[in-house]
Amino acid sequence: MERNQVTGIILITLLMLGYFMYVGNKEPQAVPAGKDTTTTLSTKPQTIAPKEAAAIGSDSSISEENKSKFGALAVAALGEEKEVTFENNQIKVYCSTKGGVVKKVLLKKYLTSDKKPLYLFNETNNSLSLSAIVGGKPVDLYALYYTPTIEKLGDSTVIKFKLQVGENQFIQHTYSLGKSGYTVAYNATIAGLGNVIEDKPLVLDWIQNLPHTENDDVQSRDRSTINYYTVAEEFNNLTEASKSTEEEVLNEPLKWISLKQKFFNCGFIATNTNVITKAIITATPSLDTNGVKLLQARLTLPVADFKSGKGDYKFYFGPTKADDLKNVTEGYHKNLYLGYPVIREFNRYVVMPLFDFLQKFITNYGIIIIILGILVKILLLPLSFKSQVSMAKMRVMKPELDELKEQFPDDLQKQQSEQMKLYQKVGINPLSGCVPVLLSMPVLLAMFSFFPNAIELRQQGFLWAADLSTYDAPFHLPFTIPFYGSHVSIFTLLMTLSTLALTFFNNQMTTAQGPMKSVSYIMPVVFMFVLNSFPAGLSFYYLVSNILSIAQQKLMQQFVDEDKIKQQLEDNRKKHATGQTGTKSKWMQRVEEAMKTRDEQLKNQKKK
Repeated sequence: MERNQVTGIILITLLMLGYFMYVGNKEPQAVPAGKDTTTTLSTKPQTIAPKEAAAIGSDSSISEENKSKFGALAVAALGEEKEVTFENNQIKVYCSTKGGVVKKVLLKKYLTSDKKPLYLFNETNNSLSLSAIVGGKPVDLYALYYTPTIEKLGDSTVIKFKLQVGENQFIQHTYSLGKSGYTVAYNATIAGLGNVIEDKPLVLDWIQNLPHTENDDVQSRDRSTINYYTVAEEFNNLTEASKSTEEEVLNEPLKWISLKQKFFNCGFIATNTNVITKAIITATPSLDTNGVKLLQARLTLPVADFKSGKGDYKFYFGPTKADDLKNVTEGYHKNLYLGYPVIREFNRYVVMPLFDFLQKFITNYGIIIIILGILVKILLLPLSFKSQVSMAKMRVMKPELDELKEQFPDDLQKQQSEQMKLYQKVGINPLSGCVPVLLSMPVLLAMFSFFPNAIELRQQGFLWAADLSTYDAPFHLPFTIPFYGSHVSIFTLLMTLSTLALTFFNNQMTTAQGPMKSVSYIMPVVFMFVLNSFPAGLSFYYLVSNILSIAQQKLMQQFVDEDKIKQQLEDNRKKHATGQTGTKSKWMQRVEEAMKTRDEQLKNQKKK
């Protein structure tokens, strides 16, 4: 007989003797018919006795199948499963005496798209297993039966699930939940079982088939993935919008992984000095009615941490919202995507503080978007005015520019060279009109990152839009238009019309001619196809922004005196003719050098 088998029989015998000594002198109590098997938290500490929790089976009740499957822990493979709950203001956590594991998590402040309670984590869509090596085989510790104890420690609720194998020999899962927040502290301890559970890493398998919680499954699918953060402080993830299975083997130690949906995420976080030594993560799009995307994570955990009682981790079950993420752990706020570095910082330090400030005083999110648009326009006013002045200078110079085009109709290089000389004489930097536009681009792009990820807009209606976090669709087509879809977003149509109006207005003020004008009208139509399935909040913001831009330019025209600008350019021309141009800018110096080099090249070509 093998050593492991002998050890298992001895442990089982000791466990059964202890069990019968404990309950042998107690009268059995009948359970009333229909009695609720859910144990809820009272205001006083309470202990659930073994007779009320999972009853450990006798030696005769242990089947050969369980002995083969669970080895020395087969004695805990039988019992009665009961539900234990604990909660705070944000979440309600349902645990089970089978496994001592979280089974369901209810988010109290959120509902699904069809207004039902939102269970972010449940038995239908989630599966957790924690495998240890027992007798050379993997045994799922979450498949055994435990005895729970619940108590209050200060503002926290603590629940312990304990599997007593022998004297000073036990497995215990401990959960702690504060009076607020979405973080559940978790500790797993394996004590005195060094001869039963081998010194090999434990494996946590987490499978989550993301449920349908939003109106638009396509957008939800394209914004769901697995994020992770390494010990080296590097954040990364699987490709969100991939149409095929994404898999990655991570052989570097991790601090946390997050199974992220569009607006919510579930995370497993190593605390203190603990790490996830390696992981295999997979994301598969679900194209059926059972879910949005299938996320799977296999995490390898050091067994030494569990045997020393230092298996400290945390679960996060909550919204992907900046205020809730920032205090979870280092780097966890990156689960909320806010764009590339420059755009991210603008969102983080400008857009979000403004949005949060407005929320304190205004409950209508349509009004908040309008005010946000006005504040952003005020912020960009100096750049807009500088761009307006630059366009006025170009309009004043248009007759002379047209003369150069007529003078050199077939020599584009010569035409450009003469234009640069003209700019130099009158003191115009042709890039001065582009720079303000380029500087304002991060603001425009920031909104493309902010609105699709703003959970604050979720299920918030405005006008005909029932939910600003997804597209408004008061009309549906009986057919599907390629790249457009089968729904009609009114906000997107209005945004397109306002963009065309703004483009027409700008074209009247610029010197652009020919194909450039045509292209400027094509782009708004292209964006109509792109934005038709984007959140209504984003389309409405750009509708507001376009209207404000037209009004702003009309107003600024009153402060731009083209006659005065023309006189200034003439004064610059005279100063240039008399050599009184003053210090030249670096850009102008580079332009002159480029022009001289070009002239020399032309002369050499003529000589040849």
